[in-house]
This record gives sequence, C-alpha cells and structure tokens, in this order.
Amino acid sequence: MAITQAVCTSFKQELLVGTHNFTVTSGDTFKIALYTSSASLDATATAYSSTNEVSNSGTYTATGGTLTSVTPTTSGTTAICDFADISFTSATITARGALIFNSSDSNKAVAVLDFGGDKTSTSGTFTIQFPTADASNAILRLA
Repeated sequence: MAITQAVCTSFKQELLVGTHNFTVTSGDTFKIALYTSSASLDATATAYSSTNEVSNSGTYTATGGTLTSVTPTTSGTTAICDFADISFTSATITARGALIFNSSDSNKAVAVLDFGGDKTSTSGTFTIQFPTADASNAILRLA
C-alpha cells in the first residue's frame, strides 16, 4: 500500500464544472481524514473512505476534522487556497497521510497528503500544519 501526495484528478475536473466552493462565509465544508500506512491513496481517489483511516482517539473521530478555509486569493499569476492548521487533542494517533475532501458534496476528494513517514502523537496533540499560502507552497495552487 502507498500514499502518494497529489491533487485528485476528479477534483480538477469538478473545479471546471463548479462543484466546489471555497468561499469562507457561504462555501462548502471541507474536512481532513487521517490514514495509516496501510492506506492506498493517490491522484485517483474520488471520495472519502473509512478504509485504513486511523482510529478514533481524543478529539479525532471518523471522517476527521473540519478545516477552516482561508479566503482564496492570488499570488502573482497563481490562484491559491489555504486552510488554517488543525489539531486533534488528547489523541494517540499514528498517521502516514491524509485526505482533504468536500463533506458538503458527497465527500468528494480534493487532495491527498503524504506525511513522508508515520507521524505519531501519544495522549497528546496531533497537528497538521499547512504550508505558507503563496504561489510556490500553498496546499492548493492553480498556476
């Protein structure tokens, strides 16, 4: 099994037909679910699945946590979207990667995150820190 970081192919097509709305005040709800190293996730993911999701622990529950969207903007000639960092407290978690998905629209997949190895918290805080929101680093970029 493997987790390969990617913007999901289905998401790219869905953007062109207006499926996803990242507007902060009236947009869709996006979530992030954590997965073990047994998961198989890559650009072909089309929707959230509970297969090989990490177990409930502390404030982490099935389907993960709700992301706070940062207003989409531009940086140079690149459109960017970012999310606020998210933490799960009092959690014992070992995760290899994550899936960002649109829970407002049939749990459609947005992006797969590969942590590059297992990341662990033991009765502590598991935090996902998103990269700088600029043209080179934002989690979602359209160049």
